[in-house]
Amino acid sequence: MRPPVLALLAAPATLLLNGCIDHVNLGQVLTARRDIEVGKAEMVRVEVRLGAGELKLTGGASKLMEAQFRANEKVMPDARYSETGFRGNLVIEQPSLKGPGLDANSWEVRLNDKVPMDVQVKLGAGESKLDLGSLTLRSVQVHIGVGELRLDLRGKPARNYDVEVHGGVGEARIYLPKDVGVLANVKGGIGEISAPGLRKRGNDYENELYSTAPVKIRLDVKGGVGSIQVGFPVEESFDNVLCNGEKPEWTSDKTTRRRAVAASHRILLL
Repeated sequence: MRPPVLALLAAPATLLLNGCIDHVNLGQVLTARRDIEVGKAEMVRVEVRLGAGELKLTGGASKLMEAQFRANEKVMPDARYSETGFRGNLVIEQPSLKGPGLDANSWEVRLNDKVPMDVQVKLGAGESKLDLGSLTLRSVQVHIGVGELRLDLRGKPARNYDVEVHGGVGEARIYLPKDVGVLANVKGGIGEISAPGLRKRGNDYENELYSTAPVKIRLDVKGGVGSIQVGFPVEESFDNVLCNGEKPEWTSDKTTRRRAVAASHRILLL
């Protein structure tokens, strides 16, 4: 009676062998730099398409784009730029990947602060850090399948703009500038929603400046599974407990510690 038992044990092994996926050879890992000069366009649409990997997108470029990529040579990203009339279109993407084999895929992209931009980011899976507060933004769209998002919009915007963030599975943190009006529609599937510094009005969140501020930011945030934080959260690295003796000048007299806080924050209540 043992043969039937042996047959049942052998069947899963056959399925596992038949289900193996070949590793794709994508070549060695290389580092490449790509710059694009500022053209004649009065506004630029920026599209960043990353299947899986790490993305760091910031401002501060003297050119339209200054980028450094680290990836396998057969899927090294490329950047294309074209202009039609007063509009420009910048696309950053890489060849599609079929099957496993990606050893590295990290992008560091800097954009020009002065050229008005509509920024669109599509990330299938991975980690993205988008520090866009210094840019002259017209709109922001971020779509992420699986991963973590840190979207920092803190800066001094001179015009209204809309922000759309849609995520599948993962954590999203969105930091907002303080001296503008904010209205956010935030919806999550499974996970916590927190909005420090914002007050809830029905299905929306807004700050105290929304009705009077000359510059307003409107957000539409949707998440599937994971936590969403939008507003004015305290940075994890920020020391929010100032102890006696932590610095030589910090004594039991709290005046010196209050002075240190006032140097970078507005004190509302002591």
